[in-house]
Amino acid sequence: MNAATPAAPTFGVVGDEGGERAVAVRVTGEALLRSPFTNKGTAFSVDERVELGLVGLLPPRVESLEEQTARAYAAFLRETTPLGRHRLLRRIQDTNEVLFYALLQDHVHEMLPVVYTPTVGEGVERFSDIYEVPRGLSISIEDPRSPEDILASYPVDDVRMIVATDSSAILGIGDQGYNGLAISIGKLALYTLGGGVSPLRTVPVVLDVGTDRAALFDDPSYLGVRQKRLRGEAHLELVRKFVHAVRKRWPKAVVQWEDFGKETAFDVLDAFRDVVPSFNDDIQGTGAVALAGLLAATRSQKRALSEERFLVYGAGAGGAGVARAIRDGLEREGLSRGEASSRVFVVDSRGLLVEGRAMEAYKRELAQPASAVAGFSVAGKVPSLMETIANGKVTALLGLSGQAASFDEAVVRAVSANTTAPIIFALSNPTSVCEAVPADVLRWTKGRAIVATGSPFAPVELDGATYAIGQGNNAFVFPGLGFGAIVTEARTITSGMVAEAAYALADFTLERYGDAGLVYPPVEDIRDASVRVAARVAARAVSDGVAGRVDLPDDLEAYVRRLAWTPRYLPFRRA
Repeated sequence: MNAATPAAPTFGVVGDEGGERAVAVRVTGEALLRSPFTNKGTAFSVDERVELGLVGLLPPRVESLEEQTARAYAAFLRETTPLGRHRLLRRIQDTNEVLFYALLQDHVHEMLPVVYTPTVGEGVERFSDIYEVPRGLSISIEDPRSPEDILASYPVDDVRMIVATDSSAILGIGDQGYNGLAISIGKLALYTLGGGVSPLRTVPVVLDVGTDRAALFDDPSYLGVRQKRLRGEAHLELVRKFVHAVRKRWPKAVVQWEDFGKETAFDVLDAFRDVVPSFNDDIQGTGAVALAGLLAATRSQKRALSEERFLVYGAGAGGAGVARAIRDGLEREGLSRGEASSRVFVVDSRGLLVEGRAMEAYKRELAQPASAVAGFSVAGKVPSLMETIANGKVTALLGLSGQAASFDEAVVRAVSANTTAPIIFALSNPTSVCEAVPADVLRWTKGRAIVATGSPFAPVELDGATYAIGQGNNAFVFPGLGFGAIVTEARTITSGMVAEAAYALADFTLERYGDAGLVYPPVEDIRDASVRVAARVAARAVSDGVAGRVDLPDDLEAYVRRLAWTPRYLPFRRA
């Protein structure tokens, strides 16, 4: 095949004269069963088995999707470890996409933590060990072909959603090299489960630019490039070639940049956000979901966001994104940029970001002016976490540090001294790096704290009351944000669209769960929440003037719900 000629897809969805949709396939027999996009397994009907050359290749019994799902769920329950369950679900996904999503849809509460955080962290670390079949694309610095040629060989013509990572800062576990492909796979599962993006239109990508993790060099099973990680212009040039290839092969695709390290995340976002419609989930998605939780928390207390004083602990890509989102939210509520910035303190491993101290360039816009902290009582040159809480009268504390147990009793009590309802969001994940355990926070504050975490925690029983712990999960934001951009064929993803996602999620949560005091909806509501977010994002894309499609109906939520992909089997026939 000529490298410049796109590979022909093996199937297509068609409609007959009566409007009935069907799958027209160009392959038959065993080849049909080997693709997760065309394999229905035991659900192929007798007529389909005859027409498509499947007689004798499947058990005699024909099963419904519901029967297959029940059997798969029983197998899931037989697995006794989170990683075992993760591997089983990946195996099902690699065998039969419809069955995989039907299973997830029926058991969201049990399976989302296995497909995504916290178990996906172990899945990433063990990705080379448990590798079985290819999925997605690897763009490597050792490839003998260009990114353009590689994308041309991919047998899907109309890709709409790409999650691409360079694996330099995966969750709280850092540089994972090629193994980061697992995070792209997991994120795209949520685009389909939550946002309704068809799995036939998604591609997970890892940009394997090497790794600085010595353990991967020494691991005989590691499947990625064994050389030091590319940095600077060489790194940016590979991303540039990838973006060029995406524009040529899939001009309507949205790109989510995932788990780029703080050294490159902002550069990549700024360089390409207007070249392809793209956003960085760690910066913008984390910021939006944190802002949504803060809006729900303050509104539930009949307080304005502008009445609070915020401290973001951790100044990586996620922490910086959260600080930016809070500042933008305060401006949206009427504060000037200076007033908003004065209420958002950012603390990294060396203390408060303040004018005059050494820091990376991207942090400078988040630093407090020296005059703002001149009256602080501090022991050293730079205010510490505790000193900033006390002197800054902090009422809302958000953790994005990846430092387990860093919100100890003294820290939580210091925030409680400034307000009757302290907001404590320990958002680092996986669970092993969470800044605080919710049960401790509630005990130290006698149940007064409004608590959320990045990983799932069970409800807390304290003094006869039950406290549900909201999960500040980016999955409530990015699937709807991406689908809203897809629906409108947005040329770029504006800051207004990202902010709209935050406000849409907060409104959704308060409408459904405001009386119960929740700051995030249960994960079972991921599809409904994503529909709300996608509709609001689509409307904002139109009003911001970046929509390629503006002929949208008035009832955008109904329209989005109608377009969303759902797991069901269509009849098959020969192309």
